[in-house]
Amino acid sequence: MQWETVIGLEVHVQLATKSKIFSGSSTAFGAEPNTQASAVDLALPGTLPVPNEQAFRYAILFGLAINADINKRSVFERKNYFYPDLPKGYQTTQLDEPIVGPGVVDIELSDGSSKSVRIHHAHLEEDAGKSLHEDFHGMSGIDLNRAGTPLIEIVSEPDMRNSEEAVAFAKKLHGIVTSLGICDGEMSQGSMRFDVNISVRPKGQEEYGTRTETKNLNSFKFMERAIKLEVERQIDVIEDGGTIRQETRLYDADKDFSRAMRSKEEANDYRYFPCPDLLPVVFDDSYIEAIRKEMPELPDARKQRFVESYALSDYDASILAADAATASYFETAQAVSSDAKLSANWVMGELSGRLNSEELSIAQSPVEAKAMGELVLRVKDGTISSSGAKKVFNTLWESEGKSVDQIIDANGLKQVSDTGALEAIVDEVLANMADQIAQYQEADDKKRKKLMGGFMGPLMKASKGQGNPKLFNEILQRKLNN
Repeated sequence: MQWETVIGLEVHVQLATKSKIFSGSSTAFGAEPNTQASAVDLALPGTLPVPNEQAFRYAILFGLAINADINKRSVFERKNYFYPDLPKGYQTTQLDEPIVGPGVVDIELSDGSSKSVRIHHAHLEEDAGKSLHEDFHGMSGIDLNRAGTPLIEIVSEPDMRNSEEAVAFAKKLHGIVTSLGICDGEMSQGSMRFDVNISVRPKGQEEYGTRTETKNLNSFKFMERAIKLEVERQIDVIEDGGTIRQETRLYDADKDFSRAMRSKEEANDYRYFPCPDLLPVVFDDSYIEAIRKEMPELPDARKQRFVESYALSDYDASILAADAATASYFETAQAVSSDAKLSANWVMGELSGRLNSEELSIAQSPVEAKAMGELVLRVKDGTISSSGAKKVFNTLWESEGKSVDQIIDANGLKQVSDTGALEAIVDEVLANMADQIAQYQEADDKKRKKLMGGFMGPLMKASKGQGNPKLFNEILQRKLNN
């Protein structure tokens, strides 16, 4: 039997406000545990929440960015459940009247096709605390610093059919919220977390299968892997005669394994009721239009500008424009190098590869954008070769405070571009390669191109890797063809 996968996402986006959604406590990351949780965050007797207007502005900005309906009246409810990291015993959230209504996000896929993913709604809510298990033997620690941090939860329709579409959708959301400046996008710090609802059904069937929810995925790679594992698991269960239980699951990235956590709750299990401490929040058209005028450049518009302004391919522009931090890094580098294509190659190639291997975001890159531009400039003007540039890049990555030119000078990486000196090296090398010269001169044009590599190796060795390959090639062709 052929199976079809059905995927919907719930995306928790931590808003980049300086204070929490209902209190003045700081939202700064990295503070000592339990130093940023106030009496309001803990709902101690006698305290009352006060809404943070900036959180509402950010939520409206997101809604406008995806052409969603903005609900001028939104209401907070209490979602009741008991868990150690939820000090109130309830979460203040929105259910029946969320701030953002239906919208749509367009994604691009690897085969060049595009797809629209519908947004059911996005609502404001407060985050819970965090349970810590690693540093405690047989116990768990609770850090309540995150309790009360403002979130928007973005709920998609079940429009995705495989992991590629789900990851493309998640990346597009990441690009939108970072471009808007409403979230820093640092997934390793919990700024974006993904809950993935997955079901399978026989191809051609309209009715959805029973879904499971894999919670708290904080990287695109983990999401892709968790989806593939869960799809395989569900198909195996059904084909073996079993049935899928509606449940919440956890994915262990270290073991590449998922497990059931609890049976999946329904809305009525949480006993939602209107929050008695918070009035409905009402906006008028002028308030929403004022926020619309603050709309910054979004990924799709930025991609088009990169194609038009820098003559980049659609593919290169898509990669560089998708993320606000990457786009800013690229533009800073190309402004220094004045070579958009070469800068794009280095950002998408050497830099991206190193960041991925060390699981760092571009904001955490040890190589600053200005230094990358200076490196590209030195490749462009022939000061260093491509292999020499990689050595400079590695030194920039591993040590602070040294400029590109200082590294080139200290390591003797400057290319020899003096044509007289290079010509002397060519003459010296060719004097000992009579057989290869004869073979080259008897060959046709197609074979000659292949034979050129046999000369370049000894030339680079004779110049201790410092000869300019382009000039070497020009001199070599002139001498061999004459």
